[in-house]
Amino acid sequence: MKNPSVAAPGQIPTNRKEWRYTVMNLAHSGYNHQAPVVAGEEITSDEEGRFNLNALHKASGEGSTKRPSIWLATKSAQELILELSQNSGLGQNVIKSVKGGINPGTFAHELIAVSYAGWISPAFQLQVNQTFIDYRTGKLQVSAMPSWYSRLSPETRMVIEDMDRQLAEKERQLQLVQPKVDFAEQVSIAPDAITVGEAAKLCGTGRTRLFAFLRQLKWLTRHNEPYQAIIESGYMDVKISQFEHPTQGLKNSITPLVTGKGLLKLQTKLKEGRLNG
Repeated sequence: MKNPSVAAPGQIPTNRKEWRYTVMNLAHSGYNHQAPVVAGEEITSDEEGRFNLNALHKASGEGSTKRPSIWLATKSAQELILELSQNSGLGQNVIKSVKGGINPGTFAHELIAVSYAGWISPAFQLQVNQTFIDYRTGKLQVSAMPSWYSRLSPETRMVIEDMDRQLAEKERQLQLVQPKVDFAEQVSIAPDAITVGEAAKLCGTGRTRLFAFLRQLKWLTRHNEPYQAIIESGYMDVKISQFEHPTQGLKNSITPLVTGKGLLKLQTKLKEGRLNG
């Protein structure tokens, strides 16, 4: 089912939600339908990557005798289309005509587009072929906005640009807090209380170093037992087990544990390099 908040490919958004999703796509994905430019003319493509032959005709500067429809009627063009259709393995039509809408024209596979350019002139074919090569390899500076953007009113452009700035600022803020989010996600999958060794791994340090750091923070005594105040604060807990001592009989063994709350606090202190409470 079509998402009502997303404008169809090549169509101008018609409501506030569509504008928002469109600007988000432009700001965060670099606009997926960027187009190469030949002789100052944007060579648009459809959703399946076919190039607009009408845009190539316009870029060539030639008259009506070099229209795509005239070339497509030639025997050589028809043979090329048939051969490519049978052997390309693309699973799509190698040529498609779109009538009406915001991006009309005859769209063709890249090989067909280059051949059409060669029919216009050998020099134009070389220019188009090199442009497409540069486009695929990322060497070509492409249009940052879809073709319909230039047709909008100045007021509408201002709205889009303002939204773009707001989205860019939100993205910057998210990047700042992302390390904290990543660490919180690690904590969220940890048990309620884990050993100091396990906590050291999550904090990116060694077990011995973390024990020393906890003692410097006054979380642990010199016997590596949590202070009562630290336990009551929810930063640490203990696991008490018993063992049989060869000479002293039954003894208690205390294992210090770090809670999820304590992990978050430790990560902050390690990052700040703070060695006191």
